[in-house]
Amino acid sequence: MSKKAVIAIFDVGKTNKKLFLFDEQYQIVYEKTARFTETIDEDGDPCENLDSLRLSVFDSLRDISQHKDFEIRAINFSTYGASFVYIDKNGQPLTPLYNYLKAYPELLRNNFYARYGGDTVLAHETASPVLGSLNSGLQLYRLQQEQPAIFSHVNYALHLPQYMSYLLTGVASTDLTSVGCHTHLWNFRENNYHRWVEQEGILSKLAPLRRSDEVFQASFPGSQLPVGVGLHDSSAALIPYLVSFEEPFVLLSTGTWSISLNPFNHDPLTTEELQQDCLCYLSYKGSPVKASRLFAGYEYEQEVKRIAEHFHQHPARYRSMVYDHELALRLKDRGWAPAVAGERDLSVFENDTEAYHQWMVDLVQRQTQSTQLVLGNTGARRVFVDGGFSKNAVFMNLLAAAFPGMEVYAASMAQATAAGAALAIHDHWNQRPLPNDLIRLNYYAAPRVQAGKS
Repeated sequence: MSKKAVIAIFDVGKTNKKLFLFDEQYQIVYEKTARFTETIDEDGDPCENLDSLRLSVFDSLRDISQHKDFEIRAINFSTYGASFVYIDKNGQPLTPLYNYLKAYPELLRNNFYARYGGDTVLAHETASPVLGSLNSGLQLYRLQQEQPAIFSHVNYALHLPQYMSYLLTGVASTDLTSVGCHTHLWNFRENNYHRWVEQEGILSKLAPLRRSDEVFQASFPGSQLPVGVGLHDSSAALIPYLVSFEEPFVLLSTGTWSISLNPFNHDPLTTEELQQDCLCYLSYKGSPVKASRLFAGYEYEQEVKRIAEHFHQHPARYRSMVYDHELALRLKDRGWAPAVAGERDLSVFENDTEAYHQWMVDLVQRQTQSTQLVLGNTGARRVFVDGGFSKNAVFMNLLAAAFPGMEVYAASMAQATAAGAALAIHDHWNQRPLPNDLIRLNYYAAPRVQAGKS
């Protein structure tokens, strides 16, 4: 029996590290998940275990290459953004992979913005709010200012997707989807690096810009596979939708962050939008994508643990919680302002079902506010939800109710991020045309308003 042709995609999130094999119809035929214990940086702050991640890639590829059912035709990567790996001339990391939630020194921050017109000016030019370490360009600036000896030995600063590609190819790259994700490195008005990057001597540390559909030959022994340059996960998640739908839509990509992406909204960011955590990404084709963000996945996990502990339940119970519409209506009628994780007094609820529904009402109210920021006047009438929340019936029903004038769908392609990384290099490994049923959608109807009810 001949082996099935597949592409291997490493999809690296903050929590789960996954390997997917997609066949030529973009169906997942193999999946493997790993979690690594975090390590700490020199300040004692938690960070990614880069050694574990690197070893996992090579171990997984060795195992899959020996699999009797699959023939790997190509490899690509999608990972979270805002994280640099600083490599020396031998390709060895010089520092830990600093966490993008690491606190940023206030004095350094103030000095930086004072040199370049203030935070409001720079936020508009780089299409990103001021986010501290989440503005990964500021991580590079911090290294230069605080650890000049190490900075002097940096050959390249690679965003995590490009570092993983470098591990297999030895080719250093900068990808537009990574440099265009709230880095403060890219001037969206001029479609080029911001002037501070060159003035501070940072530009020489950035690898050549590559197209998201470029590939390079693998350099590890026994392989000549084409390997993609890697993509930022939020931009990768958009690719299956861009190749499948022409009518305007909004994609709500959910994970640790819930990110509302509108590739049809080309209006410049306003100061008010920036203040509410809106930003622009660059698509894999290099065009701006207006987006808003909510730390929803992280908050959800924290609050579910708290509810489970308070009511002596197992957290897994809430993965399949049935939506109770009448209960949701009663909770909404209380008129409470939406709360963040940890804010509600759980003792006011009769049981964990009520507490969980209230939490989801809170979360969806905040998600609705976030998503509405990017709708604009684009004529978008559909909201596609992918990722973890697309499988959450309570979340999806509440979201449909919050957007009664739009069609709300859960995407059955829950692994759109990985599929997007595969689609980006389709022509390099797959001679078949793109399938028409790439994305299957589950429609959630907004509940009808009964007479006398609101």
